[in-house]
Amino acid sequence: MNSAGYSLATRLSMQLALQTALGLGMLCAGIFAATHWSFADKQRAHLATKLAATIDAAVSAERAGGLAEMRRHLQAAVPRRAGTYLELHAANGELLYRDPEVLQSSSKVQRMGFSLSLSAGEAQGVLALDITEDSRMLVRLALILVAATMLGGISAGIASAWRVRRTLQPLRTLADQTRAICPGRMDQRLSLAEPIAELQPWIDQFNAMLRRLESAYVQLEAFNADVAHELRTPLAALIGHTEVALSREDRAAEALRETLTANLEELQRLAALVSDMLFLSRADRGATARRSAPASLADLVRQVVEFHEAALSEAQLRVDIEGDANVAVDQALFKRAVSNLLGNATRYAVKGSAIAVHIGLDVGRRAEILVENAGPDVDALSVPRLFDRFFRTDESRTDGHLHHGLGLAIVAAIARMHSGHTVAVSGGGRTRIGFAVGEPAKP
Repeated sequence: MNSAGYSLATRLSMQLALQTALGLGMLCAGIFAATHWSFADKQRAHLATKLAATIDAAVSAERAGGLAEMRRHLQAAVPRRAGTYLELHAANGELLYRDPEVLQSSSKVQRMGFSLSLSAGEAQGVLALDITEDSRMLVRLALILVAATMLGGISAGIASAWRVRRTLQPLRTLADQTRAICPGRMDQRLSLAEPIAELQPWIDQFNAMLRRLESAYVQLEAFNADVAHELRTPLAALIGHTEVALSREDRAAEALRETLTANLEELQRLAALVSDMLFLSRADRGATARRSAPASLADLVRQVVEFHEAALSEAQLRVDIEGDANVAVDQALFKRAVSNLLGNATRYAVKGSAIAVHIGLDVGRRAEILVENAGPDVDALSVPRLFDRFFRTDESRTDGHLHHGLGLAIVAAIARMHSGHTVAVSGGGRTRIGFAVGEPAKP
């Protein structure tokens, strides 16, 4: 099989040429049939006229002077019947009359039989008309029509090829534009100087795909840069600690223990980063939550609060849980999302304040969990990006170890896995960040 495929222009040109030739052939066949019928009708009329005159003359002459007079009269009329041949036989087969000039054997003739009522009895005759010239004219006409059909088909093929190539020029233009698109020119879009109704939907869909690819490419580049940045810090710390430990031969065991402890913290940060990236990758591939039986969301939140009790106590914060809902969720994922929200609120809340966890229903009757803390407002331009990977509103406010900018991105992924959405509002010294999951179970 030819891997290059077939040429659309060639196929269309061939089809148009064949259709044109077929149409011309049918037209020429009609012309030939009409001409042949016209010639045959003319020949029959000519024979009928000659035959009527011959019969009248033969009967009149025979009655006036017998068979001899009839033969003389018919022979005298031969010049008036040029191109014909007459034979007349008695009922017993006896030849009564024959024209002296016999038609050539190669001649094409049309015959018409007749009968005569003579004094001597009934006679049978035949009058033949030489149609050789008409036949030659029909042959010439047939050749001309066949040649016209072939020439017409060839001409139509050439004209169709030129027209099809001109018509398909926009496709070649689009192919050239597509060929020019590369990673360094992702902003390029397909367009035509003159819009074509049949191609425009395809162009619009392709351009929409390019916009999505450009966005994904930009995000991928940013993600790669962020990953490199996040990995560089702990790797640099690990290398530095290890080099210092190796450079001192008389280093005490306690100093080495401190170095290993610091390295362990950095390794834990790297392991957490890799684990979170793998989780986000699975979520991006369409992983869904495994929902268990409906459970109290307030009880699940209390379990998370107990886990964060030490960090909350150190920050002099308390947590108030308001509302409840019974929803079928993946409890492990739900608690992980709440833990990330609570950790984020703990990091930015004003010391000595209270963190409120609101559990209720949103406008779509989905269970909504909002974690609210008192603290500096998030910039309005940054609010829509809070759930982006590696996005931080203030680099100086991170702890530099366990916080790597994927916490809220994981919250967004868990919300998607529960067919939900995220929420972020900041203003008046209060920031609310949360997510919605499914519909509450019926009581």
